[in-house]
Amino acid sequence: MNPLLLVIMIVFAIAAILTVIRIVIGPSILDRAVAADVLLTEVMCVLGADMAINHHTRTLPVLMVVAAVGVFGSISVARYVARRDNTPS
Repeated sequence: MNPLLLVIMIVFAIAAILTVIRIVIGPSILDRAVAADVLLTEVMCVLGADMAINHHTRTLPVLMVVAAVGVFGSISVARYVARRDNTPS
């Protein structure tokens, strides 16, 4: 394994652990949604770094699926929060 990729994976693993902690203890649904977006972005960055360092595009479809899940998840959470805020109390 490439030593540069190993360093990148270690740094992103630490960031992912901190992000999962935010997802677990986040006080609101928006905190958890932002943390989930950050986690998906970290996964995409690791996949992109792997593709760039090893000069391949085998994981490009996985990268596209992860990006689509992130976008649709963010839209769903935003619609849920907007709908919940508009209901009369």
